[in-house]
Amino acid sequence: MLLPSPLHEGRLVRRYKRFLADIELADGRLVTAHCANPGAMTGLAEPGMPVWLSHSDDRKRKLAWSWELVEVDDGAGRTLVGVDTSRPNAIAAEAIEAGRIPELAGYASLRREVAYGRNSRVDMLLEGEGRAPAYVEVKNAHLSRAAGLAEFPDSVTKRGAKHLDELAAMVAAGARAVMFFLVHRGDADRFSLAADIDPGYAAAYRAATAAGVEAIAYACRLTTETVEVVRPVPIVFGDD
Repeated sequence: MLLPSPLHEGRLVRRYKRFLADIELADGRLVTAHCANPGAMTGLAEPGMPVWLSHSDDRKRKLAWSWELVEVDDGAGRTLVGVDTSRPNAIAAEAIEAGRIPELAGYASLRREVAYGRNSRVDMLLEGEGRAPAYVEVKNAHLSRAAGLAEFPDSVTKRGAKHLDELAAMVAAGARAVMFFLVHRGDADRFSLAADIDPGYAAAYRAATAAGVEAIAYACRLTTETVEVVRPVPIVFGDD
């Protein structure tokens, strides 16, 4: 997926009120950017971190700047991490339509934001003649507390647990259901649930997978121009 071009480099001054960030641009200007991320952003929002912003000329927007990427030091080098949680659905859809996700290949159509369950919308619905429909939920995984390990969630998500319950209900109704964890950083080679952060989500995940919900995790390659799904990563747990 192409990112807005060009991105503007800066340094994070502070993130506050969840959706706002003050950033000093390379030319010395101080701007306030929209941070499209409701999570804790553990390890990704420390003052002084290098960040990249996009800029919009739309006068209807309250904030012209949007925080897109942050650069972190993972101990083995520096890597880019995607901050905007509105982007993973489009990144995943593009990869599916390009045939880069074998588990989700071969469907004739892909629709996004389709109503289902208890007053919810599934991120993607894949359909094809002679095949059970596939309900796909995408979760953005950018938390990393150990080298090479991406995790989800970074804060309690009752909504995420509800989605797992609804996916299990689709399996019970004869459909296929898939939980797609998009690792939105370039340094991870495996994925796990952050059960210590949200035990409820971990319990819902185990119940859903026991009921037939499939789970896959894919890592991305990020640059300041593009984000691309490049490889599957194993889903591991503390006892693996």
